[in-house]
Amino acid sequence: MKYLLVHQDDEGQDEFWGRCAGVEGMFVDKVPPPREVLTLRGCSPEGLLRDALSPAGESTGLLGDVCVEVWDEEQPLQWWNLVDSVVVAHQPNSHDPTLVDVVVGAGVEEEHAWSHTLPATPRFKLFAGGSVAAASAGDCLAVDGLFVTRGGTPSTPLRLVGCEPAEPLLAVLRRPRKFDHDWVQLCALDCTGRVMYRHNVYVRIETARPSVLGGSLLDIKLTDGGDDRPPLLARPIWEMWYRGVPTTRNQWAPLSAQGRSQWLDLTATGMSEQGPDRSGGVHHLDGTYVTDIPGVHCAMAEALLGPGRYYGREWNAFKDCLHGGFGMAAPFTLIWHQADIARQALAGDIWDTEKGLTYFEEIVHLLERFGVTVDLLGGDGL
Repeated sequence: MKYLLVHQDDEGQDEFWGRCAGVEGMFVDKVPPPREVLTLRGCSPEGLLRDALSPAGESTGLLGDVCVEVWDEEQPLQWWNLVDSVVVAHQPNSHDPTLVDVVVGAGVEEEHAWSHTLPATPRFKLFAGGSVAAASAGDCLAVDGLFVTRGGTPSTPLRLVGCEPAEPLLAVLRRPRKFDHDWVQLCALDCTGRVMYRHNVYVRIETARPSVLGGSLLDIKLTDGGDDRPPLLARPIWEMWYRGVPTTRNQWAPLSAQGRSQWLDLTATGMSEQGPDRSGGVHHLDGTYVTDIPGVHCAMAEALLGPGRYYGREWNAFKDCLHGGFGMAAPFTLIWHQADIARQALAGDIWDTEKGLTYFEEIVHLLERFGVTVDLLGGDGL
C-alpha cells in the first residue's frame, strides 16, 4: 500500500480511515484562468511595474504574476492573483497627471468571491515577481474589471485505486453523497513506509465499486482532488523519493526551477524529523548549480543538514529556520563556493526595491544578521 487515509478531528487526533495501493489524478497541471483586460487606475508604479512602463526600447511590458491586495485603513481585505500579466497600454491619469493608468491583460485567480463592502478610500497594493520573491510593484486607486462574477474552475476527480477502507470511511460510503463533507489527509508513503507527502482532500464520493485489483478492495472516485495537487513534472521526482530520502548531494540539480520547488516540498514533509538544533562548525555550500531561487534553498539545506533535508523554501521560511527549531542554529560558518554563479543568475531578482538588493544579497545579509559568518568564494576558490 502506497497511501494512507487519515482524518484529524477537532482535537487534533488522527483517525485511520483506510489505505490504498495507488492514486490516479494525484498529479495535475493547473489550468490557467481565462484572459481578461483590467485597468489599474491612478498607479504609483514601483519595481517591475515601473520597469515595464519605462520608455526604454528594451522594455517588454511583461510583469509575470501580480498580486493585487485591496486594503482598508488598517489591513488587507482580500487578494487576487493576476496570472502572466502583460502591459497592454498606459497613459497619465485624467485626474492626476502624476499618476498613471495601466491597462493589463491577465488571467485572474481569486480564492473566493468579493464579499466585503469597498472602503470609502480603498488602497490597492501591487506585488510582482512570483510567490517566491514577490516585491512591491506600487499601488493604485482602483482596478477596473476586478469586481466581476467569475465561474469556478472545473473540478478534476481523484481516484483511489485498491482501497481498503476502515470503518469511518465505510460509514461515509453508506450515507448519501450530499452529506460527504469530511476531509482526509492523503499520505503518500515511500518504500520504507515513511510519509513523504501529505495532501488534504474532501471525501466527496462520486462512485465506489469493486477494485480492478480484486478481492474485497474498492476503487473510489472523488469528485474533486483539490486545487493544490503537484504538477505532472513532479511525478518522476516522487519516483526518486519513493526509494527513500535522498542521500546523495545535488540530485535536484538537473531539475527546472519548478521541479526544484517540488523537491523542496518533499523535503518539508520531514522537517519534524530533523532533531534538535546544532550550532557551530564550518559548512560548505556547493554553488555550482545555484541558478535560481529554489536552487538557493536546495543547496543551503544540503550544506547545513545534508541531502533531502529542509531549511526553508523561500525567504520567509528560511528566516524562520534561522530562528531555530529546524536542526541548525547560528552561530556557524558558511563557505559558499562558486558564489558568483548565484550572484549573476539572481542579478535580476530584486528583493529589496528600496535598497536595490537582489535575492542573493538579501540571503547573505539575512545570514549575517543572525550571526552566521559567510565566506563567498568565486569560481576559482578566491
